Amino acid sequence: MGLKLKTVILECSHIHQLSSFYSDFLGWPIVFKEENFIRLQSPESDMGIAVQYAEDYVAPVWPSESEKQQMMVHLDFGVKDKKELAEWVDRAIKSGAKHAEMQYGDGEWITMIDPAGHPFCIVVWD
Repeated sequence: MGLKLKTVILECSHIHQLSSFYSDFLGWPIVFKEENFIRLQSPESDMGIAVQYAEDYVAPVWPSESEKQQMMVHLDFGVKDKKELAEWVDRAIKSGAKHAEMQYGDGEWITMIDPAGHPFCIVVWD
């Protein structure tokens, strides 16, 4: 019996906004919904992303700064080439994300910020 990662859970103060963003950006349907928790699932697998309400949520600062809310995790989404990278960055922006002010990938990845302030990257994977 193997262990598989099933769901990555992101906290936020507006779960409908964040779940709508990831559903639109990824094209993943919402498969579970309750008052403080919404789960989306990939149509190709059982991998999911969920958003969970946190009353005192504070968005992380990226890149990290001393004495500020630290990022606990970020997501990487892989694409096959730089053309797809540009297409997915455009799709992320149209869905509600923004470019992170600081970029470190030399064009191999782009760091984005979701509507709740979570950084995520779109990465060219060989």
